[in-house]
Amino acid sequence: MLEKGKKYECEIVDIGKGGVGIGKHNGFTVFVDGALLGETVDVKITKSKKKYAEGVISKVKKKSIYRVDRLCSNKYINCGGCQTQELDYQKQLEIKTSQVREDIKRIGGLEGIKVHDTLGMDIPFRFRNKAQFPVQRVDGKLKIGFYKKKSHDIIDIDKCVIQHDKNDIIIEIIRDFIESNNISVYDEKTGRGLIRHIVTKVGYTTNEVMVILVSTSENIPEMDKLVNELKSKVEGFKTLVININTKKTNVVMGYKNINIYGNGKIIDYIGKLKFEISPLSFFQVNPTQTEVLYNKALEYADLKRGDKVFDIYCGIGTISLFLAQKADIVYGVEIVEDAIKDAKINAELNKLKNTEFFVGKAEEVVPKLYKEGVSANVVVVDPPRKGCEEEVLDTIVKMNPDRVVYVSCNPSTLARDLKYLDERGYKCSEIQPVDMFPHSVHVESVAVLTK
Repeated sequence: MLEKGKKYECEIVDIGKGGVGIGKHNGFTVFVDGALLGETVDVKITKSKKKYAEGVISKVKKKSIYRVDRLCSNKYINCGGCQTQELDYQKQLEIKTSQVREDIKRIGGLEGIKVHDTLGMDIPFRFRNKAQFPVQRVDGKLKIGFYKKKSHDIIDIDKCVIQHDKNDIIIEIIRDFIESNNISVYDEKTGRGLIRHIVTKVGYTTNEVMVILVSTSENIPEMDKLVNELKSKVEGFKTLVININTKKTNVVMGYKNINIYGNGKIIDYIGKLKFEISPLSFFQVNPTQTEVLYNKALEYADLKRGDKVFDIYCGIGTISLFLAQKADIVYGVEIVEDAIKDAKINAELNKLKNTEFFVGKAEEVVPKLYKEGVSANVVVVDPPRKGCEEEVLDTIVKMNPDRVVYVSCNPSTLARDLKYLDERGYKCSEIQPVDMFPHSVHVESVAVLTK
């Protein structure tokens, strides 16, 4: 057992979940945030247990061959926006592939599944079309940026290399607006103050920009000044929205939106398909890789004339519309009412009349529709990180489709759900990981199952 507060030399022998370095000191396991495979580091112990310890790097004695220089400033080294920017990008992709393979085998207990190499980006920077910047005032200083790792303390930033470069300009404008007009900033402890978050959305192909101020009140003074600044300095600025969030919560946005300028919408494309995006819409944050992901889902669905498809957890209908280009009909199910409204609008925008969308919990709506005689021979699911509810999986099995395509943002719950379906007669043959979030520990995957 290592002593808390003391420093020990460790050899980093592996990379674990969350991108943490797995080190050894005389055979004892030490988890070291920021340490890379093959490094020798001095570690200051922050937590000590009987079987393991946790620590932070005090000194890197021997650098990993996979360590690269950060593209952003080293003053942002503790920023939670990136977890693995110092790790060579090809090595990041290898680790993500290994993570999927390991979870499928360890959690799913499944053998014989082909897990392909993770599909990465040619240029893994400036790819995010959406950003959420928390706002704080600390000792009188305004901070706008991202949360420090494992905390709610903000790392104040002026540039982020994974966000769209328009955000750098937007944040500078809003920072000046808050300071020069004495706009109050929300305090998490007291619940007082106006501005909580700044949210931006950028149309990757259209260049249209939405700016959202998350506030405790719609009465923010001098908004006309902010509109004029954004119009004059941000190319493509389309709309400014105030989102009202009065709750003491970690949830970023509330449900009420007030359009200050524009109609509260922007347009973007994925491939040839056109999408209208609103403040509460879920739209994948990496358009380039989204097209890769959805094309793979479409390939695995292997749609033919006459096919009927269920798209469960459909969001604003992005995958649904990809599928509708080839299917006879697509039924989309989503819990967020605004997303379903957007899905219907997006179907109209793309002149796709072979879609039907239903709002409600998937575990309630899908079984109900099936009992009413609505069925499909191809099922696509794209659940949140918690994976699919058993009621959804059970209904899929009863529906007896030819193919199931599972789009996952969490290899652990993917493995769990694949095991559940495997035990009920649906075998997964292959999985394609896709890197939607470079320099993070997250990986998306598409799996295909057949009866």
